[in-house]
Amino acid sequence: MTPEKIIGDLKKNIHKPIYWLEGEESFFIDKIVHFAEHEILNESEAGFNLTVFYGKDADWTTVVNACRRYPMFSEKQVVLIKEAQEMRGIEKLESYIEKPLLSTILVIAYKNKKVDGRTKLAKIIKDKGVLLTTKKLYDNELPDWTQQLVKSKGFTIAGKALFLLIDHIGNDLSRLNNEIDKLALNLGERKNITEDDIEAYVGVSKEFNVYELQHALATRDLYKAIRIAQYFEANPKAAPLPLIFPSLYNFFSKVLMVYSVPAKDEKSLAAAIGVHAFFAKDYLQAAKIYRQQQAENIILLLHEYNLKSIGINDSGTDDALLLKEMIVKMMS
Repeated sequence: MTPEKIIGDLKKNIHKPIYWLEGEESFFIDKIVHFAEHEILNESEAGFNLTVFYGKDADWTTVVNACRRYPMFSEKQVVLIKEAQEMRGIEKLESYIEKPLLSTILVIAYKNKKVDGRTKLAKIIKDKGVLLTTKKLYDNELPDWTQQLVKSKGFTIAGKALFLLIDHIGNDLSRLNNEIDKLALNLGERKNITEDDIEAYVGVSKEFNVYELQHALATRDLYKAIRIAQYFEANPKAAPLPLIFPSLYNFFSKVLMVYSVPAKDEKSLAAAIGVHAFFAKDYLQAAKIYRQQQAENIILLLHEYNLKSIGINDSGTDDALLLKEMIVKMMS
């Protein structure tokens, strides 16, 4: 079951007595918990029938006692355990989960951990309620997910603006959501988010960013790459080396994969190397410009200069100079 399906059912007053929300992606867990806390009960019902526990301070017997209470002036009550991964003796909830009170909706937010699927507890949760295991989105899933998020808020976003936003923020879904909300507030009557909006309200230069540096390297445009490096030198917070190196390493690692992919059309290539189709042309372009040995050398250069940036085999060269030196060697 997906987070959207869970919330959709709750909106229709279709609910299970147990919701165990676990895994790596807190955004989806927080979204369901927020809905359960603020939307299932109306304001007058919540005063009597909403109980919130925090795992670190929660005692399993107190939680069970709360779950076994009958609702007052309502058909149901909601019991939340936030940060349940910090709760001692949480496995002792098993006896309640096996025989839950149907008028209680127990929501357990078990972040960054998973219940062992082989245990009796996991089997009971699946039998009596909903077990949702969340995962971090892969990079190639982010564009479509973000575009759908923008659409759900009643907006559209230009292609390059979308990728500027994703490249700057990465797969921090909570931050992506917050930045989109901020953009929406600033657009006024407009409904389309542009590159200029990303630059103005998110703080990412549409000309001088890691994505544009990657594109300059992919097209072997030394002049543009050095201009971007100079911008980074003047604006150190725009793209520190610890942000640049992983991005370029990921890009050229996938360029290496291109050489072994038989099909060279953009759609097939994107699926084979695990990227969004929008990016496929950049990887194809780079694979045409650089021979395989050159791409491998670029990976080695990234490793070498990453070590230099943390003081290994280097006497303290300025980050900006290291970046420019690396760019020139990549293109030589």
